[in-house]
Amino acid sequence: MAAHSIRSSRTRSRKRVALAAAFAAGVLALTGAGVYAGLNAVATGTADVTSGTLSLTVTADVGAGFGQTISNMAPGDTYNSFVKLTNGANLAAKDLTLAVTGSGSTLLTTDGTKGLAVAVTQCSVAWTLATGACSGSTTALLASTPVATLSSTPGSVVSGAIAASTVWHLKVSVSLPDQSETTTNGTPPGGTIQGLSTTLTFTFSESQRTAVTTNA
Repeated sequence: MAAHSIRSSRTRSRKRVALAAAFAAGVLALTGAGVYAGLNAVATGTADVTSGTLSLTVTADVGAGFGQTISNMAPGDTYNSFVKLTNGANLAAKDLTLAVTGSGSTLLTTDGTKGLAVAVTQCSVAWTLATGACSGSTTALLASTPVATLSSTPGSVVSGAIAASTVWHLKVSVSLPDQSETTTNGTPPGGTIQGLSTTLTFTFSESQRTAVTTNA
């Protein structure tokens, strides 16, 4: 009789444990369902975005433009090249500069007094090649500056904003400054400017326009 009572007690105890576990599992399930259940709402919009392009090109305006050979310059000589510079594509720009470097290391490009100098003048229309004259209005963009200077510090050609699609008709003048030398019995003096050669590279540069914030 006692053994039967013990077994019955154990059976009831196991049933209570099982019921408690089932209850706990049900509560857990309901609690979990409560965490993930609810209302949701979504709103969307679109915006089309394109990036702009900054482009600077130089071509011959009249005549040969850049790329020709300037031979046998003497002190006081000036050689003019007529080029068209275009701020193309669709982005505005700012602060146009010109750097001029020379190949090798000669007095033509290293001497700020005796060496070559460059000046830039703008015409409102294309230049006249035969006379080197401008039939419109002219603007001096860069005063005569030694290549020795322009090779390390680009000269300012246009300061400030530059609209997209701007075109410049430019006369780029290369000159050998007036100076005196005496060649004795076929021998030039020391530090002579004679018999030298270099290849000049003209580099126009500009920056993108100032960044803007637009509210739409």
